[in-house]
Amino acid sequence: MNDIITVRGFVASEVKSSTTARGTSTASFRLGSTERRYDRATNAWVDGNTNWYTVQSFRYLAGHVGCSVKKGQRVLVVGRLRLRQWEHEGRVYHVAEIDAESVGHDLMWGSANFTRMNGSTAPAETPPSVEASGIPERNSDWDADHDQVPPVDDTEEVAVGASDDDDTMLVNIETGELTGAGV
Repeated sequence: MNDIITVRGFVASEVKSSTTARGTSTASFRLGSTERRYDRATNAWVDGNTNWYTVQSFRYLAGHVGCSVKKGQRVLVVGRLRLRQWEHEGRVYHVAEIDAESVGHDLMWGSANFTRMNGSTAPAETPPSVEASGIPERNSDWDADHDQVPPVDDTEEVAVGASDDDDTMLVNIETGELTGAGV
């Protein structure tokens, strides 16, 4: 299944950050999305079922998720839905995963202050084509409109955010690997 979905819910776990064997940064968390409906019999809003998802993010998004999203916060997630199942000792298990393309705070529940990182190398939007490594391909038409795309051979590290105790997190713009304090 390769469906794009948008899910509105609450962060139900701490964000887990890691790096793959190939050096790609990842961040994941559990997301709960509870149905709300108005019950006319009691004149009150009531909770319905809760759907559970594992949200996975990679590269630049993983760095931003790791330093911005906290357990208990309300968020919106846009990404590709994957439904998986497996069997173990006679039981069948199911999981719904979202490979996130965007994650943001749900402003219905509070306010936020967006900070664009100085020298941020993450493109403002997805270029026409992206290699499997996550580094945008060189495309002169797209580059002319988006001068923040890094050269493919650039290996400098740039700050992508700060944690609550002001430790700066860095990401290598070639590999997407997180480095620095708090990692």
